[in-house]
Amino acid sequence: MTTNPGKLTHLDDAQRPQMVDVGGKAITRRNAQAQADVVFPADVAAQLRDGGYVTRKGAVLAVANLAGVMGAKATSQLIPLCHPLAIEKCHVDIAMDGDVARIVCTVSCEGRTGVEMEALTGASVAALTLYDMCKALSHDIVIRDIRLLRKHGGKSDFERDGDAA
Repeated sequence: MTTNPGKLTHLDDAQRPQMVDVGGKAITRRNAQAQADVVFPADVAAQLRDGGYVTRKGAVLAVANLAGVMGAKATSQLIPLCHPLAIEKCHVDIAMDGDVARIVCTVSCEGRTGVEMEALTGASVAALTLYDMCKALSHDIVIRDIRLLRKHGGKSDFERDGDAA
């Protein structure tokens, strides 16, 4: 593969999509953390709180947590050019703050490429699962602000300013 500085690495010189060749990269500790927010209408959030976050579909937060882990593990099957990774840790935390469920997914592994997509996918799938489990209560649930909070390892580190998750 020819790498062009300033160019997208998932495109070759003829602009065709390609999986990046990471074979020559050093194996290092990689970790990433991503976040998604799910905003419930006030009456739905109150209903969830009053019911201990259990609906007829089950324990909403526990199921979304497991779905987030499964999503992170399945990232290379969902995102066409992602490398399959041997994830060593995936932790999904879902905390309610008023009407908002804040989902934070942390992923790490020893590898040749980062785990940002796994963390983002884990947070996204957990958010989608919350929506799915609660849509019978309202379709006015909003998933917002899916973003990478931080990543470490590889060529560069990243820390989003102002976010303390």
